[in-house]
Amino acid sequence: MIIVRPIKKSDLKALYRIAEDSGHGFTSLPVNEKLLQQRIKHAEESFAKDVKEAGNEGYLFVMEDTETGEVVGTSGIEAAVGLDDAFYHYHLGKVVHSSRELNIYNTVEILSLCNDYTGASEICTLFLSDSHRKNNNGRFLSRFRFLFIAEHKERFSDTIIAEMRGISDENGNSPFWQWLEEHFFSMDFPTADYLTGIGKKVFIAELMPKYPIYVSLLSKEAQAVIDKVHPQTVPALRLLEAEGFARRGYVDIFDGGPTVESHVNNIRTVNHSKRCQVIIDEVQSTDNYIICNSKVADFRALQTRLSLRETAKQVVISQAVADALMVSEGDWVRLVAN
Repeated sequence: MIIVRPIKKSDLKALYRIAEDSGHGFTSLPVNEKLLQQRIKHAEESFAKDVKEAGNEGYLFVMEDTETGEVVGTSGIEAAVGLDDAFYHYHLGKVVHSSRELNIYNTVEILSLCNDYTGASEICTLFLSDSHRKNNNGRFLSRFRFLFIAEHKERFSDTIIAEMRGISDENGNSPFWQWLEEHFFSMDFPTADYLTGIGKKVFIAELMPKYPIYVSLLSKEAQAVIDKVHPQTVPALRLLEAEGFARRGYVDIFDGGPTVESHVNNIRTVNHSKRCQVIIDEVQSTDNYIICNSKVADFRALQTRLSLRETAKQVVISQAVADALMVSEGDWVRLVAN
């Protein structure tokens, strides 16, 4: 059985392997054992914390194959970004240069450095091993987070964002960053990406141009990748767009990839999810759902067949599923059609 649960200290080795496999551009998982230990510790503290409103909590989950005990993926939610460290974006806007006398009217795109998403919740750190990219596991690993958010809304902001990985090659070279590097940073993209991942972001404020950048002044290669996603990230973007996420003109300061956002109440999975009481019995239905318990530190989620008694707000699940979810008859669960 494939389940999702909160990360724990013993998952360090698996998380380190995932960090190595994830490659360049995956800022939230640096290949650094000490920092990954800190990330796990912070997650454990966040799950154990009694929360009334979104703060600096970071919830990191893992996907586990219970037959082998192997951790095959990870997925996370940051409750409120930018409260401890500045959270930077470029906003893609326009300025108009016009002259009535000369009958000239030009619209020019500009990139302005901003912290507009400070305090927003961020879904992040999504990675699934090649061996388990099947049976809708990727969709499950993304969508279960919205069930967790729906069940524990007090822990999150009304605005939910996701940063999409931008264009870079197999060596980690980003056309967008190469222009910034040449003119401002003298530091390659993997190094800048790594420093951000380990929390050393002060160099951004110190070296990043303070004034808006005219897009037309960037190299043609840099212009071409602004607001574009890495080919491997296209499925993740499409899934989020289907959930109701949209672009608002914000792009990553390193690779130019888009950030998408949605109000929590406009997210499809949040809206369509239902809370039901558990009945344990044989399941006759073939309908497939994502289902989770209502816990935090002992959170569990999985995909399964179940029978929904919508009018009575009841759901019939098997004993094996109940055991995996750590629920008993009469407990409340949250679910959504897969």
